Amino acid sequence: MSVIQQGTATLRKAKKTTVKTCLDNPFVFQWKTIDGEDMHFILETLEERIKHIGLKKIESPRKKKRSLTKKQTERKCDAGTSELPKEETESYQQKPGWTDISIRRQLAIGINEVTKALEKNELLLLLVCKSAKPAMITSHLIELSASRATPAGQVPRLSETVAPLLGLTSILALGFKKQSDRFTEAIAAIIPKIPALEVPWCQYGTEESMTYADTDSSENLEPEELAEVLGDKLTSQKRKHTESNQPDLSNVILQPLKIKKLVPNPNKIKKPPRKKKKAFSA
Repeated sequence: MSVIQQGTATLRKAKKTTVKTCLDNPFVFQWKTIDGEDMHFILETLEERIKHIGLKKIESPRKKKRSLTKKQTERKCDAGTSELPKEETESYQQKPGWTDISIRRQLAIGINEVTKALEKNELLLLLVCKSAKPAMITSHLIELSASRATPAGQVPRLSETVAPLLGLTSILALGFKKQSDRFTEAIAAIIPKIPALEVPWCQYGTEESMTYADTDSSENLEPEELAEVLGDKLTSQKRKHTESNQPDLSNVILQPLKIKKLVPNPNKIKKPPRKKKKAFSA
């Protein structure tokens, strides 16, 4: 029998849980979802306009490499290249890429592209899909669009309807630039249906929503005239926005910052080890 000597065994000390303190925003921003008739109207106008323009992204078909037998190679040599299947001829006719690059440059597709366009103040309208998860990937667009006085709203089923028309798998954010002359009528019709954003330190959203409501009340105007009126009002608002460097902060109520404590990896889930690729010997 082996006897364990006293004093040789050591106890492992439990590791202290690291807690990181950080400052959190006291304000909670949420999108105002557009439901009901307004949602159907926006989706229908976008669908009609995109179909009328014919903008679409054509991807190059992926060819699968297959090993041909001797009989198949002989048959191909005998048949020659006189007749090609319909799918191959259509793929040769349509080049991969966007059908019209000039129209594509009038849009900002995707969260990254929309964020860059908002930072440069290039958008007239922003639409965000409700299916974007987690919600924090689109929450920063609320503050950006409010600071740039850009109408923005969350539309359900935006990705389902617009993405297949443009030849894409999904669209979480869609922005219309100021130079989008092919979408002026659609923008003028959609903006009155979008509710104003609520950001405490930006007092421009309520004023602009009232102007858009005025344009909505003028039903007798034609779409082209309505687009011109809307463009003039947007330019005048941008001038006022640039001239008044000191915004009205009388209604703003300051709130204390929240202190948030974060525990990294609370469940202590370890990453699985990487499998080493076996080198095949020739």
